[in-house]
Amino acid sequence: MAIDYASKYSGAVDERFKEVSKSQLCTNDDFDFGYGKSIVLYDISTAEMHDYSRSKTDGSSRYGTLENLNATKEELLLSKDRSFTFVIDKMDKDETVRALESAKALDRQIREVVSPEIDKYRYEKMCSSAGTVEEGIEITEDNIYDLITSGTEALDESEVPQDGRFLLVTPATYRAMKKSKDIAMETDIGHDMRIKGIIAEYDGMSVLKVPSNRVPADCGFLIGHPMATASPVKLAEYKIHEDPPGISGDLIEGRVYYDAFVPKNKKKALYYQKKL
Repeated sequence: MAIDYASKYSGAVDERFKEVSKSQLCTNDDFDFGYGKSIVLYDISTAEMHDYSRSKTDGSSRYGTLENLNATKEELLLSKDRSFTFVIDKMDKDETVRALESAKALDRQIREVVSPEIDKYRYEKMCSSAGTVEEGIEITEDNIYDLITSGTEALDESEVPQDGRFLLVTPATYRAMKKSKDIAMETDIGHDMRIKGIIAEYDGMSVLKVPSNRVPADCGFLIGHPMATASPVKLAEYKIHEDPPGISGDLIEGRVYYDAFVPKNKKKALYYQKKL
């Protein structure tokens, strides 16, 4: 790969813009994978309610008909074991006025490559696993209110907790929301929330605007609750080796072992509206 060497330059780097990762606001890390690569969840059934029979004398239960509870298993298996590696030669670092600096290069790799990949994978998993997936429609300022309200209604009917919900939108959908006469968003939010990536509050939901290249191509919006998606990062390991055998310079390596899961009973906490 070609490297432009410096003669009289400051060593400054023209850094690329990269949106801050927001997917952790939409997920949880409730499951501990410990020393294994999978865990098993149990789905336990419940019993029906009966009318108590205080006059029953035939020896059967006055509480109703006895029934066994059923337990079905669901296995969650980690599948994303990803890595990267690159070298910064000692003289390349020197002759680019230290613009090729290992720690900064590693930070750039995480910011521009690793985090966006994890974001994209999480969003795709949530959208494809949603309990409700609506067919594609052209999203406009005239219909966005009804579309979002249909989503919140679906979560309400499924008894998904009101507190903690999020509304994930693309810039195009956010523009339609801002132009809608029926939608009044609360944009006067704290600086700490904006740093995390929350740009507004609407109908009790945190509004998260993400670039369209991190969500499926047909994404209109996603309404959900973090309890729906478990996204463990079992290993995030980054190393800088100085002058390893065979290299005059730094060898940088990284490995990330992660996944995202939407358990069967949590799917109704995700509502996905496709766009045309």
